[in-house]
Amino acid sequence: MINYRVIAGAGVSLLCLSAIWAQNNGRPGSQLVWAPKPVTMTPWTAPNKPHWKLAEILADHKGMKSWKVAIVNDEQLRADYIQMAPGEKTPRRAHPDTREWWVIQDGQIRFTIDGQEPFIAKKGYLVQVPYRTFYTMETVGDQPSLRFEVNVAGARTMYPAEDKPPVLDGYTFLKTKIASKGTYDQGNRPYIDFNEVAAGREKQRRFVADDRAVSNIIPGDAKNLAPAKDTDKGHFHAECAEFWFILQGQMDYKIEGTAQILADQGDIVYAPRGHWHRPRFAGTGPACRLAMNGYQDIGHFFEAE
Repeated sequence: MINYRVIAGAGVSLLCLSAIWAQNNGRPGSQLVWAPKPVTMTPWTAPNKPHWKLAEILADHKGMKSWKVAIVNDEQLRADYIQMAPGEKTPRRAHPDTREWWVIQDGQIRFTIDGQEPFIAKKGYLVQVPYRTFYTMETVGDQPSLRFEVNVAGARTMYPAEDKPPVLDGYTFLKTKIASKGTYDQGNRPYIDFNEVAAGREKQRRFVADDRAVSNIIPGDAKNLAPAKDTDKGHFHAECAEFWFILQGQMDYKIEGTAQILADQGDIVYAPRGHWHRPRFAGTGPACRLAMNGYQDIGHFFEAE
């Protein structure tokens, strides 16, 4: 391991690191670079925190049929856990410029998306809707539905002209015209059934590919890993936080600035930008995380050896 030259200036330490990550893009090679890493660590600002445990969220809302909890809110993305009672339905809506996506954790939701045949999504489904594409969601069956909902930070919502929009503090809704709508391009699909991924029948690993957001399905098994090294810091990102929804099994996280985390299915783990983090498959069987951040080809900075 080389010795680091740490140069303090403008509140930033410049560490000699190698940008060697080439996940999902097939480009070989690496570069030695001076990467900006904050001297003062980026804090976890509410609602962001290192580990949201689904079991604790459910316990806090026991007996409630409908509820919403903010989980992530930063410069790039925002996310909520949302439960809807049986028969509850969202208004028909769309977002002017952003793609929205969901992980279905429990119950059943009927999605009606413009241009698509309606379908029912159950636990394990990953669903997305492009910008300016109207949709509704409705809980079907006799149990509440539970979803993890993600959108780009600052996303706004618009409503069809034939419906009455809600009252929204600070805004007035005007009847206007807007051209075109988003499409399922760049390999995006209306939904992926993770149950098919777990069974080995679904091979797609990039769930969301968007100019301002990405979501990757990353499966593995602890039994296939070499023993963990205490000196392994993992990597960090200079311009974006990253968070993960645990789709299957358990994940072990070492994140700079917090205690080691063992996350279970349905939990959310969050690493602010500039924090070293090392995700690792854990438990006794297959595991999988859904990784989310604001860039399709985010830079991963590793220690230079």
